[in-house]
Amino acid sequence: MNTTPQPDPRDRPARLTVGVVGAGRVGPALAASLQLAGHRPVAVSAVSETSRRRAAQLLPDVPVMPPAEVLKRADLVLLTVPDDALPGLVTGLADTGSVRPGQLLVHTSGRYGARVLDPALRAGALPLALHPAMTFTGTPVDVQRLAGCSFGVTAPEELRLAAEALVIEMGGEPEWIAEENRPLYHAALALGANHLVTLVAQSMELLSAAGVTAPDRMLGPLLGAALDNALRSGDAALTGPVARGDAGTVAAHVTELRRHAPQTVAGYLAMARATADRALAHGLLKPELAEDLLGVLADGTDGTEGDAR
Repeated sequence: MNTTPQPDPRDRPARLTVGVVGAGRVGPALAASLQLAGHRPVAVSAVSETSRRRAAQLLPDVPVMPPAEVLKRADLVLLTVPDDALPGLVTGLADTGSVRPGQLLVHTSGRYGARVLDPALRAGALPLALHPAMTFTGTPVDVQRLAGCSFGVTAPEELRLAAEALVIEMGGEPEWIAEENRPLYHAALALGANHLVTLVAQSMELLSAAGVTAPDRMLGPLLGAALDNALRSGDAALTGPVARGDAGTVAAHVTELRRHAPQTVAGYLAMARATADRALAHGLLKPELAEDLLGVLADGTDGTEGDAR
């Protein structure tokens, strides 16, 4: 066994000073990950008490200061604010002279590519869009989850290698996304991840209403297997009454949902129709069974819209 003492990352010469504008769930975790790679966080902006606590937990001893001061101290600045706030923030920083030539400016929005940073580019900054395809908790576990996490990377071609190197240093896997494809890329992730949480939460509520004492324990193995099968086999993994064409079972589902959880009916019908379309297109749902099934789904809309609102 190698007993040679390993150097502490904090003892290595820092290659870049790092600042964070917006101490939400993402920014402090990325800065902490960059610190493990030998960079040095030097400043963070945080407004709410929650964000201040988060910054203190993930970036201890890093001072909290206004965004302009963060940019003044850092070679690499992470702009980790909500999507809708990003364009105004970039314009404001550029207009007030806060951006320095040669400064790496990195945003983590999935929606935007590098062009949203054009005002900073004109001020001499180096623009990078690095979006981690991961949900964040705002706790130290996020730093560990970055290992193997894919990042959607968009940058000017001359900065592509620098962008990919930063992702790799954080333990991630860079995936190049063309500027014009960023909204589609982000919509795909939202469809798969954000809507999944809604579906799972609804399923747990319905199981509880049905008398299941541990819905999370019941769903865990089922959802794990379904996710694994879907990632491996795509539409070939479709199962259940819709894919089988069991119109009577689907009709019973709709009746029960109307009675016990009318707010879920619209979502159930929409997902069932989408599932039926995909099952038909891939030959899983027999055409002779599809007619009755689609009839049930169409009838399910009648009188349902008012209940679902």
